[in-house]
Amino acid sequence: MLERRRWIGARCGHDGPVSADAASDPAVIGARVRRRPYHHGDLRRALLDAGLELATEGGPDSVVLRETTRRVGVSANAAYRHFADRDALLAEIVSLAQGKMADAIFDAIDAVPDQGDPGATARARFRAVGIGYVRFALTEPGLFRTGFTVPTDLRRAFAPQSAGECGRTPYQLLSDRLDDLLAVGVLPVGERNGAEFLAWSAVHGLAMLALDGPLRALPRESLDELTPRLVTMVDVGLGVRDPSST
Repeated sequence: MLERRRWIGARCGHDGPVSADAASDPAVIGARVRRRPYHHGDLRRALLDAGLELATEGGPDSVVLRETTRRVGVSANAAYRHFADRDALLAEIVSLAQGKMADAIFDAIDAVPDQGDPGATARARFRAVGIGYVRFALTEPGLFRTGFTVPTDLRRAFAPQSAGECGRTPYQLLSDRLDDLLAVGVLPVGERNGAEFLAWSAVHGLAMLALDGPLRALPRESLDELTPRLVTMVDVGLGVRDPSST
């Protein structure tokens, strides 16, 4: 996880010397701590951490420059040395949110044991991508909305900034699993082109219906039950062959 740091403090606010009594007053000490100038060497990183925290709490609308600087403990103008405007900050947070999603998907894939057959293993790990996607959306709705509802284009899906600690973006993890299906011979060659868009659209649709649409009243257990059925529907729709049937 990204380390979350809050750097606070500044000048005591007095033009002249402070008396010994005042210096020991808790209110004065607190004011000094809150207003101490920012001394850490990576203000940009601290602002991004604060922005990611805001996104986690309230989605993309919560990511604003003034609040990030308040949380870090610097003046509002300090952010403009690193971000031209709020949109520039948000664009970075979108990528970081997608990276968080990538690591959640990677963990879901990694949790799938070897099935004893290359085709069955590839199929189970492909399904894990969709399950990890929906699970992340339901568990981290603020980050999900930030990563996948802010207007952008497909270039971000390949951008290194959108990769998680696993080194891949969510889109690349999906593409890798489709390539695995093709390599072991359970995905027809003619179905490979554009398969990412079909699979992505299906799981994203369920996630959005569950978060902001008519399925939002469904209990989490019901959604957890529907998700594997949805990803099975996706791979059947793509013509993925069941290795156990041959």
